[in-house]
Amino acid sequence: MVKQSLTVEGKEYVYYSLKDLQGVDPDAVASLPFSIKVLLEAAVRQCDGKYITRQHVEQLAHWKKTQWEKKEIPFKPARIVFQDFTGVPAIVDLAAMRDAVRDAGGDAMKINPQIPVDLIIDHSLIVEHSGSNDAFKTNLEIEYQRNHERYQFIRWAQKAFQNFRVVPPASGIVHQVNLEALATVLQTKEVEGAIQVFPDSLVGTDSHTPMINALGIVGWGVGGIEAEAAMLGQPLYFVIPEVVGIKLRGRLSEGVTATDLALTITSMLRRKGVVGKFVEFFGPGLKHLSLADRSTVANMAPEYGATMGFFPTDDTALDYLRQTGRGQHVPLAEAYLKAQGMFRTDETPDPDFTIVLELDLGAIQPTLAGPKRPQDRIELSAMKSSFDEAVSTPVAERGYGLSPAELDKKAALPHLAKELGTGAVVLAAITSCTNTSNPSVMIAAGLVAKKAAELGLVKPSYVKSTLTPGSTVVTEYLREAGLLRYLEQLGFYIDGYGCATCCGNSGSLHPEVEQAIKDNQMLVASVLSGNRNFEGRVHPLIKANYLASPPLVIVYALAGTVRIDFENEPIGYGHQNQAVYLKDIWPSNEEIESVIASTLRPELFRKQYEHLFENERWASIQAPEGMNYLWDEQSTYIQKAPYFTEEFARAGADASLKDMRALLLLGDSITTDHISPAGRISTDSPAGVFLSDKGVKVQDYNSYGARRGNHHVMMRGTFANIRIRNKLAGGKEGGYTQYLPTGEILPVYEAAMKYKADKTGLIIIAGKEYGTGSSRDWAAKGTYLLGVKAVLAESFERIHRSNLVGMGVLPLQFEEGENAERLGLDGTETFAMIGVENGIEPGQKVTIQAVKQDQSVVEFRAIVRLDSNVEVEYYRNGGILQTVLQPYMS
Repeated sequence: MVKQSLTVEGKEYVYYSLKDLQGVDPDAVASLPFSIKVLLEAAVRQCDGKYITRQHVEQLAHWKKTQWEKKEIPFKPARIVFQDFTGVPAIVDLAAMRDAVRDAGGDAMKINPQIPVDLIIDHSLIVEHSGSNDAFKTNLEIEYQRNHERYQFIRWAQKAFQNFRVVPPASGIVHQVNLEALATVLQTKEVEGAIQVFPDSLVGTDSHTPMINALGIVGWGVGGIEAEAAMLGQPLYFVIPEVVGIKLRGRLSEGVTATDLALTITSMLRRKGVVGKFVEFFGPGLKHLSLADRSTVANMAPEYGATMGFFPTDDTALDYLRQTGRGQHVPLAEAYLKAQGMFRTDETPDPDFTIVLELDLGAIQPTLAGPKRPQDRIELSAMKSSFDEAVSTPVAERGYGLSPAELDKKAALPHLAKELGTGAVVLAAITSCTNTSNPSVMIAAGLVAKKAAELGLVKPSYVKSTLTPGSTVVTEYLREAGLLRYLEQLGFYIDGYGCATCCGNSGSLHPEVEQAIKDNQMLVASVLSGNRNFEGRVHPLIKANYLASPPLVIVYALAGTVRIDFENEPIGYGHQNQAVYLKDIWPSNEEIESVIASTLRPELFRKQYEHLFENERWASIQAPEGMNYLWDEQSTYIQKAPYFTEEFARAGADASLKDMRALLLLGDSITTDHISPAGRISTDSPAGVFLSDKGVKVQDYNSYGARRGNHHVMMRGTFANIRIRNKLAGGKEGGYTQYLPTGEILPVYEAAMKYKADKTGLIIIAGKEYGTGSSRDWAAKGTYLLGVKAVLAESFERIHRSNLVGMGVLPLQFEEGENAERLGLDGTETFAMIGVENGIEPGQKVTIQAVKQDQSVVEFRAIVRLDSNVEVEYYRNGGILQTVLQPYMS
């Protein structure tokens, strides 16, 4: 490992040179994908002979060959970012670990983040009020009142833990704040009297962490369980990834947005299959994509299934640092990355990739995605016919299975003097860091609003319109451009700064609209500029949800329906009853670029982020003091994590994998929203009943996401999604299953508790892409706490599979071409795993015996999805947390 020095602006730095690696061909390193070079540098710099060895360095240096060997490598990121929904349970776990260490006579202060951690509070905003000037202030007040216990706990953690910063509510969305303010491309630290420089890198407890890849920063989403281990110095282990190169050529056509590009790439790569792989963009088309456009594409990496959607650092990235007020970092970044061969120019030779796909940017068309998945792309011109077809398409084919006559259904709205039809847009939300981080689409939305307002268009009164940007910078440039007032004129007032509708915190619709939907079983729609539209996520009453660019959100809000052909039908009628078409209000690229050039300045970003960690309202919260948290048994938000009690210790190692019963039998594309919903808690759900018994009023139930610090609530919410379809539930939709010994149809939680009392181990059986979506650790924690010992699926999404391992739940995968249906399994069998008495090996095949009710036996093979020796160790110890805790217990 060769150290070199670098002098920039009179200051000397040291770094580990990739060009001077001993025993490695420099040309082989030079041809590596840029994303692999970043991993290689981290391995070289942190090589300690214990966690990270010379062998790991050589594996990465010879990636072209070793990618096929599927060997595990360790990675220690430079920092970690949390959002509050995933951050709170992680802190709860750390606080419980401190108690466990203290009770064992160890030094509890050792339970501290070893690397910098930032927690950004962005998921707690619920849009209870919208469409008025006081919406932001009112929503913020409700947020602070409703989340007081959570915020007290976070304030305690802010003081009790080292290397731990908090960004208070109403500051922005984690990934946009990370992109616009926290990231610097490089990190420096003093080591043995010298200043060491190295690439920034991170993991985040939110699946959209790859948004930061737009700057050339390696980062991806992990579950909170893995993040906790990383905080305590444990490397993240993963199999050396394949890297799919996407060669971009051409440029986006007039009127086509970065959102259209991101949705097209999502559809393309989800069909190709890139789960667990890195995606890296290259080619001449890169120079025609702004940094913000790149961030929109990178943000949706989890939607197309990749670990990352990486763009190498180049002049565009450095210009973005200057534009956002971080120009002081540019000289060192440019000098270091060029010295390391990690800076891309137009003359840079194309790296070696596993495979290369090509995409002509000029072929991209205006696009939406839906109505149930982000990868289901629909060209704008086909939107009306697509929705009409979905109405009568079978549910198994992602339709609604209704009669074509449903298209003619109407419901009266007497107080609103309107009529609600099938396909009515009842929620139009400009939301999510995916798009609100991109000035081009936000300015476009503002210009659409301006033209529409000037022509006299008015939004139908049944459309709830919300605007929740990912940073306060957005408000300032919209205001400075004179566009905010037109957005407000159409009903798009600033309702807050947070994820809001994108994570299911949409709030209520107009009461009359909600009643009409319920009374008439209306199939209505939402259009949002988010990244997720899974069933039951956006709003419990809205079954059809479409992702679109912010300007299209405005257009659909004005039209009031998704059943419109914008090429041939008017959006509406303005002054003098004049028909107004899409072409009349859609801005040109030149108009958008002109506004951006006149409004976006470094001073704007510097001013908005000047006091990022300071907030008078936040500072006024009174919180407990001390190294160990004082748990309140009466709290309905924060309860001590149970995983470190004797009952749960070594749960994986001691778990019986015989005589298991199926808790659920599920189909394809089961998301982490299906497993652990983040949205509102219904009054008749097990979680709602629990809160009611605790004296909590219905209006104070908050959301499942906000209650993740209380395992009693979250256990009851596991598999409680109102749209989940369990084949063991007798045709009943929602969180129900059959308690097989008696045949009763019960809420999943109640059935699981009965099985627990019987000492019966549980298995979940599912189809393809199990665990798609958010990186929420509670999807694994809840599964574990219900008593599930194994999950058998056709395939797993990357993060959820590792989360299951992290909680000591065994992931099993059907052999290629097999599934429950083809094997004749109906879920009533008793299951046993045979041949693991002497231990489990990574990726080994095991025999599963399924004994049917008539005592006949179905026997088949399954793959153990413990993908590395480290994962085997985690599973054997009962999970990551128990593994990490062991060294601190004396």
